[in-house]
Amino acid sequence: MNPKLFEVCVGQVRQLTPRVREYLLTRVDGKALPTWTAGAHIALHLVSPSRGLLIRHYSLIGGDGLLNDPPHAYRIAVQREAHGLGSNWIHESFQVGTRLRIGPPVNGFPLDRSAAKVLLLAGGIGITPLVSMARSLLQRRRPFQMVYCGRTLDQMAYAQTLEEMCGSVLELHGGDTGPALDIPQLLAAQSADTQVYVCGPTHFIDAAIAAAHSLNWQPQRLRSEAFVSSVMPGDQPFKVSLKRSGRDVSVRADESLLDALSNAQIPVFWDCRKGECGLCATQVVTHDGQLVHRDRYLTDADKQQGQSICLCVSRTTGNTLVLDL
Repeated sequence: MNPKLFEVCVGQVRQLTPRVREYLLTRVDGKALPTWTAGAHIALHLVSPSRGLLIRHYSLIGGDGLLNDPPHAYRIAVQREAHGLGSNWIHESFQVGTRLRIGPPVNGFPLDRSAAKVLLLAGGIGITPLVSMARSLLQRRRPFQMVYCGRTLDQMAYAQTLEEMCGSVLELHGGDTGPALDIPQLLAAQSADTQVYVCGPTHFIDAAIAAAHSLNWQPQRLRSEAFVSSVMPGDQPFKVSLKRSGRDVSVRADESLLDALSNAQIPVFWDCRKGECGLCATQVVTHDGQLVHRDRYLTDADKQQGQSICLCVSRTTGNTLVLDL
């Protein structure tokens, strides 16, 4: 993919929690950046001296409190992950004045502006796209409820800002302040005209989807976007062999299969880099270990058959993976 890229620089850095930093990115030439709608994200095209090109997607926050960002600026928040190559590089290298290139906004998680009522449900760093949704709803005086869950209150980015913005429509559930959120009970209490938006870790979203299914909701009533890490503790390096091109590529323990192929100049299709769109799904020829599927695109049956893998988030526990590339 070769979208139009924009040259921006870091105009402001703000520490939100011990692990989350907010970055205000401003267009270098001062011109307006493309407009966008709540729930959108952008791709950061980063160049690591040791790893080459890294592309990472981050949701647009949209402003500070109820105030919108100026037309020439985008605001993102990045949570540092222990094994996250991209997030570590950003935290270590980004400072005021740092220049980088970004892609235009893309929205695969749009807010239905005509919904009668809205429930925003966030888990951890999944709060980021929902901040812009809350601002949109407040500015348009639309009825909504927001529920935000995290391990501890001090690790919940934008908690104080949202309390000031939303008042009584916000519920905070920190693991250190009370019992865990009862998602089935929360969804069961919603009126029939409520549209639900949920974002967070896969297990959090799966719990919401299961609860909605048990209530016989129509699938379109609950919309979701996952924050999936392509690299996790315990991941091992492996070799990917490409059947058609005859090439071998080494995949490090701390990089995704897609990153390894991209840096080896192997042409592959991709879009979301979150295991949701399926564009990077590739046929598996053979593998000598277990396929670790972290996507939300392939069905359970597909994953059991082991004939395809989503390059952006999935990998193998074995030593060699042969792909039809």
